[in-house]
Amino acid sequence: MLKHPFLNIPYAPKLRHFLGPFDIYDREETLGEELACYDINTDIDRTQLIKKYIIDKSSDLNYRHRKVLCDTLEAALSDKTYDFSQLFRQAPGYYCNLPWGWSEMDNPRGFFEEIYRLTNEWWKEDLQKASLEDPATW
Repeated sequence: MLKHPFLNIPYAPKLRHFLGPFDIYDREETLGEELACYDINTDIDRTQLIKKYIIDKSSDLNYRHRKVLCDTLEAALSDKTYDFSQLFRQAPGYYCNLPWGWSEMDNPRGFFEEIYRLTNEWWKEDLQKASLEDPATW
């Protein structure tokens, strides 16, 4: 069974994992100000945000974790009724503050589609390596 990278529990990825790098809780004056320079509704800014904060900052995930996380995203994207906008709303008991205005994003599904496209491009070797293994042996 694949274990969480930092805890001795099974790894059960959630789509909110992709939003973790954008959490400005108690960092409004640093990360919050940096992220405010981007327009989450423009393609070029979305791509830059995904590359800088998700692709480059996911070194804590090994190839197996990346595969399971991408598979989780693929399953959500396959569900045409999945409401990606709910991921940007403050969930009860979930202490993650996203930058101002992100909860009003024009196309939340498009944001996650771009995450999927870029992770599959940049993590291609890791995802292929993991796909050659039997997940039951993890």
